Amino acid sequence: MIPPAVNEGWRQRGMKTLIRGGRVIDPESGTDQTKDLWIDGDRIVEPATLDSNSADRLIDASGCVVMAGGIDIHTHISGGKLSLARLLMQDSLEQEAFELGRQAMDCDYLPAAAITGQRYLEMGYTVAFEPAVIPCNARAAHAEMADIPGLATGGFCLLGNDELLLRLIAANSPQALINDYVAWMVRATQSIAVKVVNAGGISAFKFGERNLDVNELHPHYGITPGDVIRVLARACHEIGLVHPLHIHCSNLGVPGNIDSTLATIMAADGFPVHLTHAQFHCYGKGEHGMTSAAEKLVAALHLHRNVTIDVGQIMFGQTVTISADAPHQFDNRGHASPRKSVIADIECEAGCGVVPFRYRKKQFVHALQWAIGLELFLKINDPSRVFLTTDHPNGAPFTAYPHLIRLLCDRTFRETALAEIDQDAAASSSLAGIDREYSLTEIATMTRSAPAAILGLSDRGHLAAGAIADVVVYKSDENAETMFRSPQHVFAGGKHIVDRENNPGGIDLEIARTMDHQTLIADVSYDPASVDRFRSMYNEHSTFDFSRLAISDDELHSTINSRPVRQTTRGRTS
Repeated sequence: MIPPAVNEGWRQRGMKTLIRGGRVIDPESGTDQTKDLWIDGDRIVEPATLDSNSADRLIDASGCVVMAGGIDIHTHISGGKLSLARLLMQDSLEQEAFELGRQAMDCDYLPAAAITGQRYLEMGYTVAFEPAVIPCNARAAHAEMADIPGLATGGFCLLGNDELLLRLIAANSPQALINDYVAWMVRATQSIAVKVVNAGGISAFKFGERNLDVNELHPHYGITPGDVIRVLARACHEIGLVHPLHIHCSNLGVPGNIDSTLATIMAADGFPVHLTHAQFHCYGKGEHGMTSAAEKLVAALHLHRNVTIDVGQIMFGQTVTISADAPHQFDNRGHASPRKSVIADIECEAGCGVVPFRYRKKQFVHALQWAIGLELFLKINDPSRVFLTTDHPNGAPFTAYPHLIRLLCDRTFRETALAEIDQDAAASSSLAGIDREYSLTEIATMTRSAPAAILGLSDRGHLAAGAIADVVVYKSDENAETMFRSPQHVFAGGKHIVDRENNPGGIDLEIARTMDHQTLIADVSYDPASVDRFRSMYNEHSTFDFSRLAISDDELHSTINSRPVRQTTRGRTS
């Protein structure tokens, strides 16, 4: 439903488009049927309001599937970590570009902003979220996202290792005061959600602690990662954020880390939480050092309805891992391929680790990681609680999504792929015994309606009248990879971005570049009386003034060139 505040005048004057006779799949409304779809300007409208003679553009969608535009809930597309990765990998990028006849910034795992927008739109994605916006670097992150043509974007504010929050928690400050701090940070950084990476562990690393488990005390503050998660999860809920606390758990990549993941769920105390790139946190200990713990996480999700996940599927090939989890990137630097890395502190607010990596089919651990990710997708029966991600570029570039969708939809194809990996890894997972194949409705739920719902995007991710006209027309094909890699038509905000019938090359970048960029932001509030206290505490240790963190709507629009679009929240409860 369109919020009343934007109901008046929402229909931009523009082309009226009739998409005729396609199989419309819209999980939000329970629709899976052949029908017509009308676009008027930038919105979808009821067919009864127009007749076929009034269409400026007619698209014959017979033999095609029509869905809302895809929404990527977790993809690293901006921020200083990408700049460091490009500097580190420049030689490799230039060599790869030379061999493939491309430009260096046309690399799948480290594409330039313009290429990022092009690749997403060519696959039918119209919205993407950067999940690690460090407050002191938020301006740069938003500026880079604003350079991505055609995509609406948003960011998750990174908290949980910042000095001020840890001090507030250690001092047993009232939850209401912490809620004000979290709300101020979300508002100041123009974010839509809050993310925590290795809660307290990045800070502990700077005090000489190599690993900090969920219930271990921080060497300086005397609080545990569980305390940080509990306080932040409650804060996100009470200030009215629709998206729950987005958690990168402790002990990423460590055999046996399923115990930390389950402890994280318990630490949330029943508040909604989202566990990101869960595949990297789903390992047991076994004969070869590591085994799949997918069954344990699936069982935990059935028991704890407050928990959702995205998978962070790995795919085989070269990539570069980038993360605020500096301690674990430091541990992984010995596995770098090529052998170089960057480990950095970020203004005492977070960390940064850049480690190049090549995933190999015949390497036991890599092959098992691949299988564990697929186990999670296929064993979690509710596609609204598991989201399709590769943690771009950490597990694989986002351009691998069509291949991943085929693995989920086609058991025969999946079994062929399973036979090609390290056979000890194949035997260590239960993937071979899973018959399930995703339906197109389940794919649409996981990549459209569910991401919109969990982020509070009321006018995206569905095809009801009044929704923003993000619409994709796929030519039906038994090969899901072919189908989802190259849609026939893509509309973003009503603009006809991809028209493969008349432009086989794909995207019309000229149209994409003329579109106003939109930043999707949470509309939260805080007590202004708390801000002076935060400023005093922050400035005791920071290298610049607290007030400089704040990005105004006018700065975002006039200087960064992105239009802020505030999303309705649930309302503050504290």
